[in-house]
Amino acid sequence: MYSEKVMEHFRNPRNVGEIENADGVGEIGNPTCGDMMTFYVKIENGILTDVKFKTFGCGAAIAVSSMVSEMAKGKTIEEAMKISNADVAKELGGLPPNKLHCSNLGADALHKAIEQHLAKKPATGEKGCHCPFCDAPVEGSSICAPCKNQGRK
Repeated sequence: MYSEKVMEHFRNPRNVGEIENADGVGEIGNPTCGDMMTFYVKIENGILTDVKFKTFGCGAAIAVSSMVSEMAKGKTIEEAMKISNADVAKELGGLPPNKLHCSNLGADALHKAIEQHLAKKPATGEKGCHCPFCDAPVEGSSICAPCKNQGRK
């Protein structure tokens, strides 16, 4: 039996679609149940400004994708990477035991999209350097203009 929240996200999924020129794309699937999820993230100054998904799967998989996208939007990279499978299931008011694997897929696909973004970033000190605190591009100065950080924590 699904919770009301699961049914609401299944019937009216949020953030469905694809982000053109996404900063990161994470795709994951479970061949056992046939669920496939792709998450797209747009990241500006270290914050997930947009999160969208495309999911082929059961109602729980669609509800999980919708919930993960809502949980991640507006979060910093660090905060979004801390979204766990248990957090997703809890936010949905629980999932039937045989559908808990769907919550794993949602968080894993989001993390994969963020990891892809981080892998694309140039290493510190190279042209195209980004501030380690807010992810803004830093050019020609050791001070980050958006966050005014001078490289010290």
